[in-house]
Amino acid sequence: MSDIIRLLPDHVANQIAAGEVVQRPASVVKELVENSIDAGATKIELYIKDAGRTLIQIVDNGKGMSPLDARMCFERHATSKIAHADDLFALKTKGFRGEALASIAAIAHVTLQTKRVNDELGTRILIEGTEVINQEPAQCPVGCNFEIKNLFFNVPARRNFLKSDNVEFKHIIDEFERVVLPHHDIAFRLVHNDQEIYHLVPAPLRKRIVDVFGKKFGDNLVPVTEHTDIVALDGFVGKPEVAKKTRGEQFLFVNNRFFKDTYFNHAIATAFEHLLPPKLFPGYFLFLEVDPKQIDVNVHPTKTEIKFEEDKAIYSILRSAVRLGLGKFNITPTLDFDRESEFDLPVSMLSQTPVAPEIRVDKSYNPFHVQNTREGQFSNGNSSSGASSTKDKAFSNAMNKAGFGSQFQSASLDELWNSEIVSEEVKSPQFEEKQQQIDLDVEAVKSIGPFILKGSFVVGSVPEGLLVIHYRRAYERMLYDDLMRGFFVNPLASQQLIFPMEKIMSKQEQLAWNEHEKTLSRIGFNWSWADQELHIDGIPQILDESTVLSCVDKILEQLQMGTLDKGEIAHTVLSQIAFGGSMSFKLPTNQEAISDFIARLFEADEHTFSPSGKRIIAQITNEQLIQLF
Repeated sequence: MSDIIRLLPDHVANQIAAGEVVQRPASVVKELVENSIDAGATKIELYIKDAGRTLIQIVDNGKGMSPLDARMCFERHATSKIAHADDLFALKTKGFRGEALASIAAIAHVTLQTKRVNDELGTRILIEGTEVINQEPAQCPVGCNFEIKNLFFNVPARRNFLKSDNVEFKHIIDEFERVVLPHHDIAFRLVHNDQEIYHLVPAPLRKRIVDVFGKKFGDNLVPVTEHTDIVALDGFVGKPEVAKKTRGEQFLFVNNRFFKDTYFNHAIATAFEHLLPPKLFPGYFLFLEVDPKQIDVNVHPTKTEIKFEEDKAIYSILRSAVRLGLGKFNITPTLDFDRESEFDLPVSMLSQTPVAPEIRVDKSYNPFHVQNTREGQFSNGNSSSGASSTKDKAFSNAMNKAGFGSQFQSASLDELWNSEIVSEEVKSPQFEEKQQQIDLDVEAVKSIGPFILKGSFVVGSVPEGLLVIHYRRAYERMLYDDLMRGFFVNPLASQQLIFPMEKIMSKQEQLAWNEHEKTLSRIGFNWSWADQELHIDGIPQILDESTVLSCVDKILEQLQMGTLDKGEIAHTVLSQIAFGGSMSFKLPTNQEAISDFIARLFEADEHTFSPSGKRIIAQITNEQLIQLF
């Protein structure tokens, strides 16, 4: 029987290695830009066409390569950055494995032009699928110029798995941001389809963050600094006001290398305890300097996972340093006896519209009545002490006008709801989530005889107990259904604004918005761009102007969470519009109108949950009511 084990050819081995190193065009960008940084470049230009499918070109002014090095750099495990295994624990460069260029050359058409400072002529080399087509002297500037064309030309399955240009370019932006932040002393330029996206000049870290993520971070960065024998920590954390529902602006670097670590993320999150509402994530840009001997970078092909020898100590230092930074700038709660604290608001209430307090006067209060006790107050004027339903003639006209001697009015539903009679469990938002889905027929609903309870609820009696309906969410559901039906027939009506609304966006947000411009336009948004500033000229007619910017924020959060198809985008946008439109909804006080409103709700196929998944209907059973007393 013949031997069956054989050595794979180099071009096959390179294609296999490319599957780990080059997952998409963004991987090529990462590897080549890191090589330019390792080469000592002070200026790096990146040109992209069709999100990297057609062209990825990196031009730098680094030290360049000799003709032999230009040829050798495309061989597997050929590197100038390490020579011995011990060098892995003293890394000062981005790359070290010597696999990236060999992997890229195996699946693309690669052209390299390079020249050193003292060379009269440079070198031009052309490679297609690991095969060297041509190498010759050429006139070129000092540095390197890599052109990667037709990525995955010989691996059609991998090319077919690439996402849309907008999605792939978003990944390129991600890798670009991870490189430009730690190297803010280097000039970068990014051009996509002949449109300049970034033009970054050398600047301090704070300025680089603002240049990359927009002006909104200008006044919302809190410096964090801590230097110990274990780790040196520097950087910034975002104020609670700029926290998001996504983890977009969260960057950790060690020795200027980006990495991901849920353990350290938790340390930062705990430092923000009691400062952020649930499901909001703070932004941060933190840089750790650690002895290379105490970390292991050679864990994952993308080098984004790093093992730390002193991870527990770094966790504690990271958490305390962030807390200290927040405390220094009065972000965390403090005790200051010289400062008026009555006007302080929780973070969760900063975005709410102030409402004038309601002043209530108990006109039935009689300080001269001997039985004005708690028992007497609830006697509805029928006590034997002589409390009357009319004005007491013993009082003067002035006292009668002030309300003395009037019949005591029974406690309102609002007062009962806020009293100790109703348990906190029923009042809590979690109560409605504990209830099971309730499905009643329309005739049963019409016979409820509902009344309005303080807040956003309609309450009515049913044989099983009490039925509670969140009427704003109910209106949100009906509004969403109407919008969705109209959306599939014709574009939704748009109202033009006299004064455009302005919103500064990051590049990521701008890309997410432009990716779905057709759907957003069909829904009723009209806009124009002024650099990174979105000017909204028209909004959906159903949307109240006061909720436009908050609605746009929620739409952007959803768009950035992942890849969504057109149907999901329509649902995301329309549900946010329905939510914004329902905020100004006022339930009629007419009992007949309320009953018609409830009947209309139950005519919908889905009447139990709002478009955002919040419960609309809950039931308090007779047994639960009995347990309250």
